[in-house]
Amino acid sequence: MKILNPALKGLLKLRWSSIDNFLLNPQNTQIMVFNSLIHSGQFTEFGRKYNFQHINQLRDFKNNVPVHEYDDLKPYIHKMMEGSQNVLWNSPVSWFAKSSGTTSDKSKFIPVSNESLEDGHYKSAKDVLALYYRNFPQSGILTGKCLTLGGSHQVNQLNADSYYGDLSAVMIQNMSYFTQLIRTPDTSIALMQEWEEKIDKMAHSTIKEDVTMIAGVPTWTIVLIKKIFEITGKTNLHEIWPNLELYMHGGVNFAPYEQQFNHLIPSPRMRYLETYNASEGFFAAQDIIGRDGLLLFLNHGIFYEFMPLDQQGKQFPETLQLEQVEVGKNYALIISTNSGLWRYVIGDTIQFVTTDPYRIKVSGRLKHFINAFGEEVIVDNADDAIAKACKETNSAVNDYTAAPVYFSEDSNGCHQWVIEFAQEPNDIGLFTDILDKTLQHINSDYEAKRYKNIALRLPIVNVVPKGTFNDWLKSKGKLGGQHKVPRLNNDRNLLEEILSFSLISEA
Repeated sequence: MKILNPALKGLLKLRWSSIDNFLLNPQNTQIMVFNSLIHSGQFTEFGRKYNFQHINQLRDFKNNVPVHEYDDLKPYIHKMMEGSQNVLWNSPVSWFAKSSGTTSDKSKFIPVSNESLEDGHYKSAKDVLALYYRNFPQSGILTGKCLTLGGSHQVNQLNADSYYGDLSAVMIQNMSYFTQLIRTPDTSIALMQEWEEKIDKMAHSTIKEDVTMIAGVPTWTIVLIKKIFEITGKTNLHEIWPNLELYMHGGVNFAPYEQQFNHLIPSPRMRYLETYNASEGFFAAQDIIGRDGLLLFLNHGIFYEFMPLDQQGKQFPETLQLEQVEVGKNYALIISTNSGLWRYVIGDTIQFVTTDPYRIKVSGRLKHFINAFGEEVIVDNADDAIAKACKETNSAVNDYTAAPVYFSEDSNGCHQWVIEFAQEPNDIGLFTDILDKTLQHINSDYEAKRYKNIALRLPIVNVVPKGTFNDWLKSKGKLGGQHKVPRLNNDRNLLEEILSFSLISEA
């Protein structure tokens, strides 16, 4: 592998000119992507319905094509899964990324075309490494292997020629032979469906590898690391993989997990890089480690629109383009892609951190928030407050969810948090107080509602045993992969269910 390192670095450097081009010409780059998508889409069932052949400019597109949520596109996707082609996209689509995004019983199946794999997910992954090497030219990450925590896939029963699985599994299954050589574990383990057995086999099979980078969601990466420690008796991951230097994470905010990783990998040589990679596309990644914000990838087969939140629910909302956005404002992300997702609302809200270049951060979900009292607490607020409380009480959180407690005859409202700690604080009252004060500091609406306890009183924090959230996910058939518990809910259904589940588990 060490012999290949210079050649691989040389190939990655070829991506620099493409990256620099969209950095220097962001608006023109997006218009080129838009024109290419419309040209391809005109030959599809969807394109014929919305007269793509007569769309000559962006204004026509916005006037002719309504925004879509998953249920709007579901009939088209179902036809594709049955084997029909040229429905949403004009090239054959045989893979579908299974995504829940929540822990509901309903799953989404996102079409994944060859173009979206090659020009989207894979090209973005190359660009992440190219940017990393630009910042750290002496890096040796390509002298070893990348440990990837993938999901699973299976044959789609509607059509023997089409397949579905977690996005990570779809990507692993379709990687080139050469790329497979620089990742671990073996595909037979990486794509196992039974998650607990997979973690065990993954730990045993990777211990003797020279792992230089890890990619995966923080929760399952921590589970794997602890399993490796259990097998080896070690307490520092660098004792097992001395050349490990990079962890690429995404899917959830890293802040609540940062302290745990610093404990598991106590080394100043370790670097952490955030990516924004969803079933619908690879949207952004940190171009400079340590700097706030993720660089928005503009030439990877995705056309972006940014919807102000007051437009939510409208069939033809007013949306903004890059030159119109403002730093610090929340926008719903609307995408059109080279998999045939047209004006698709993915459900995430983002904020721009900078506009030269365009860097974003994920601020929450359109449907995951608490606004029972006009406080408008979003996931970004909650993650920041949890991270601050953990840091100041020397504690660590595995998982959490929160919901409102509504007014009663003898009490005003509050927020109730169900938290599973990896390391509990000595004083849960102090933790609660810091959590509350941090939310007040970063959210003026919450602060106003907390003023003199008039609308909201101090939050309630319930601590549940370790393993509660994983056991609950397992009971729902959602253990592993991209499944995760929604952080915030505007009703109490999920929180009550998890609380009841923890009591049953303890009994």
